[in-house]
Amino acid sequence: MAEVLLTAQKVTKRFGGLAAVNDVSLELWRDRIHAVIGPNGAGKSTLTHLLSGDLSPTTGSVFLAGHDITGWTPEKISRAGLGRSYQKTNIFLPFTVWENVRLAAQSRTPHAWRWLTLAGSVREANERAERAIELAGLSPRRGSIAGTISHGEQRQLEIAMTLATDPQVLLLDEPLAGMGTAEAESMVRLLLALKKDHAMMLVEHDMDAVFALADHLTVMVNGQVIASGTPAAVRADAQVQSAYLGEEHA
Repeated sequence: MAEVLLTAQKVTKRFGGLAAVNDVSLELWRDRIHAVIGPNGAGKSTLTHLLSGDLSPTTGSVFLAGHDITGWTPEKISRAGLGRSYQKTNIFLPFTVWENVRLAAQSRTPHAWRWLTLAGSVREANERAERAIELAGLSPRRGSIAGTISHGEQRQLEIAMTLATDPQVLLLDEPLAGMGTAEAESMVRLLLALKKDHAMMLVEHDMDAVFALADHLTVMVNGQVIASGTPAAVRADAQVQSAYLGEEHA
């Protein structure tokens, strides 16, 4: 059932005299993918940082599952049900796929850092890790060293680690960056499979993937929203075509 899981209300972030994000509002719904696009420097990643708690807004509010999380730490927001990925892959390269995901799952278990307990014996963490690896399509690679798998699989691993924390909301910052065609198609299939149980915000430059995935599209330029609506409506917007998409996506 579609429901609003995250709301940003008139969020602004200023760095001195520069408004990196200026009066942005949006809603993220379960079973919908909300894509945020725009040129470099538009404020997309800053917006993601504001929603995840990596930055605090100068003004405005953020609500997660009905709770005002404005000013909460990233750790507290994560435990409340928000997971995110970053532009740069953020995994433990010397560890196996299984060890990476189990470590993320372990953060959600009671007494996660009980020193005299073997990590591998924590059943709840192991079960979370297994589910996340399966959801991310990495079961055949569970024993592989993370540094030896392909770039696309590393991005899948990062999402698996996020899933292991049992989030309701996923903020994904350029998950298809640097991928070839086959890897990008695999990631699109993964995100569509995850859509039903999550609210998702996707920051992405791959317009083919964006139009294949997005239920709602927001376009940012210079920290401000210039258009927001269905992909078809946004694609037809003359201001968006002029500022970002170009004729090939008209």
